[in-house]
Amino acid sequence: MESMILTKQYRCIHSSSCQCIKGHLSEDVIFLVFQQLNWNPKLIATLSCVCKWFDDLAKRVLWKAFCRARAPKMLLDLQSSGSHSVDGNWRALGKLLIYCSGCTKGGLFNNIHIPGHFVYRTRFSRTSGKSFLLPQCRTDILYVSDPCEHLDQGDEGDVGFFRGIFKSFSMSKVRKMLIERGAQLHPTEVCPYCKAKWWSMQQAEMIPQSASCRLGAYDDCIEYYVCLNGHVLGICTLLPLSDSEEVSDLE
Repeated sequence: MESMILTKQYRCIHSSSCQCIKGHLSEDVIFLVFQQLNWNPKLIATLSCVCKWFDDLAKRVLWKAFCRARAPKMLLDLQSSGSHSVDGNWRALGKLLIYCSGCTKGGLFNNIHIPGHFVYRTRFSRTSGKSFLLPQCRTDILYVSDPCEHLDQGDEGDVGFFRGIFKSFSMSKVRKMLIERGAQLHPTEVCPYCKAKWWSMQQAEMIPQSASCRLGAYDDCIEYYVCLNGHVLGICTLLPLSDSEEVSDLE
């Protein structure tokens, strides 16, 4: 069984009301237990609720291990610039990998209400990410998921949600262009993954037509936001299957 030695010592941050203040398992033991549980995200989230110490351990160690197990190639790329962390923290990335946030009525996507939900597995693609960037920004690295389909949504038709993450967003051409174009942050809504504020790519006129082709969506029915930490959340109206196959051929 593969093991990991956690040599760095961290200050215990128990509160005076914590029930486990008299003693708890070591970080090494907890790491090995969750390794055997295949980094179950629901159990990691449950452990985080026990007390501040377990929440800190989950943020530093367990969510990082979960992300590496779930998307090893993507994580290797995101950290290849030398960073030992990722923008927005490991828990935010872990949630991004497994949770479709949906939307609330009157929220980010106006009058649409679709509850958020966990997804068993989602493919994130760097190649697909290029389709969501203007030509002058395509040296940036963006991973985007396949759309999570929510069919037969009344007047909205077949709705797809997609999510993603930029590598080193603070140094990206997309961020620079958003600032140069004077894009405004959303006044009320925040990222469901890290709670940072949103920029609208639609408002900044930075959504290329290739994005709708990649998603199999109507040209004028795609919108997406990027938060200050580089997380992406978007929505589109999907073409009927036969039409989207034709678009794929044209692409």
